[in-house]
Amino acid sequence: MNNQKYELVVVGGGPAGLAAAQEAYDQGIRDILIIERDFELGGILQQCIHNGFGLHYFGEELTGPEYAHQFIKNIRERGIDIKLDTMVLEVTPDKKVFAINSDEGMIEIDAGAVILAMGCRERTREAIDIPGSRPAGVYSAGTAQRYINMEQWIPGEKVVILGSGDIGLIMARRMHLEGAEVEAVLELLPFSGGLTRNIVQCLEDFDIPLRMQQTVVEIKGQDRLESVVVAEVDDNFKPIKGTEYEIECDTLLLSVGLIPENELSEEAGVEMSSITGGPIVNEGRETNIEGIFACGNVLHVHDLVDWVTEESLIAGKTAADYLKGGIAKRSKAIDVNPGENVGYIVPHKITNKVDDRKLVNLYMRAKQPMADVKINLYAGDKKLLDKKARRVEPGEMITFPVPEKMFSSNDISSLKVDIVKEEK
Repeated sequence: MNNQKYELVVVGGGPAGLAAAQEAYDQGIRDILIIERDFELGGILQQCIHNGFGLHYFGEELTGPEYAHQFIKNIRERGIDIKLDTMVLEVTPDKKVFAINSDEGMIEIDAGAVILAMGCRERTREAIDIPGSRPAGVYSAGTAQRYINMEQWIPGEKVVILGSGDIGLIMARRMHLEGAEVEAVLELLPFSGGLTRNIVQCLEDFDIPLRMQQTVVEIKGQDRLESVVVAEVDDNFKPIKGTEYEIECDTLLLSVGLIPENELSEEAGVEMSSITGGPIVNEGRETNIEGIFACGNVLHVHDLVDWVTEESLIAGKTAADYLKGGIAKRSKAIDVNPGENVGYIVPHKITNKVDDRKLVNLYMRAKQPMADVKINLYAGDKKLLDKKARRVEPGEMITFPVPEKMFSSNDISSLKVDIVKEEK
């Protein structure tokens, strides 16, 4: 066993891990290790060659690789240690990290703090139980994206996409630009799970149809996919008998959700949210295990990498504060709960002593699309703050900044946020 010791170990070298490590270094922590299982840093950004990244954080429009390069350059300039092609096998509650690679074999790392930044993975056909045969030509949208953008291989010529999340929308455009015929994008829900700008730029600009409340109920084909059977669904998402129709195609791309990669978190004893599939954290992104933090898509799935970066900077700073002597805690934690039309809120609780000069950003998603709304923050029956919004969409993250002084009182035990129609 190869034994090593670091002040801070960051598990994952994607955008979350890079930003967290950079911030921890800038806050004075010098003994940092990033562990990445792939052959390069940057995570999923390396295959996202389209633009649209960086508008919020850098103030300019970048491609995925360009966004990643900015942070990779910063990490290398700071001299932060990196282990590539290295798989983390276990993180223990006492912050031991066990990993393996071909050069060093088994590695045991004693860490002062750990930041979990493993990202997320795509749901597969098996996860949604589509009946039918098992021919070639059925891919997750992210796999198809990697084939085209990094392997220079086109998955097919006649395409149906199931799911209207951002990756599905982007791949509809990508397949069209590569000469494929995109027959339709199908969405189970009555609204899209993607950004509005992606619906416009990826579908409407190319006359690609988006069909709501429809799903694939059967896959047909032997060696290669030949067609899919589609049906409308009712309000309970069950196929409506008699609405079936068939679409001839040789490729089906699945964009049916992302799952935070939390096997390591769960084995470490981190408390998990049943809603987000990620750890339950406080405003500093610390989990229930002291000294173990989480950020990025391992915590909750983001719509923009800029929000991943913003959140990961918080985790990096809090981890640095922890390593430099600990974090003053409140006598009583404040639970942050989703109310009407709010799917979830991160952070899940406020536990640290307040700084009246600071803001706590509450990140949340709406359950349903709504126009002309008011976002309300309550402590019990008392409204603390509200914010107007012209429109909220489930596919777009809502950021609600709250001054810490608003919950400085020890009498507050819980907060609630709801989204309601604004009264005229």
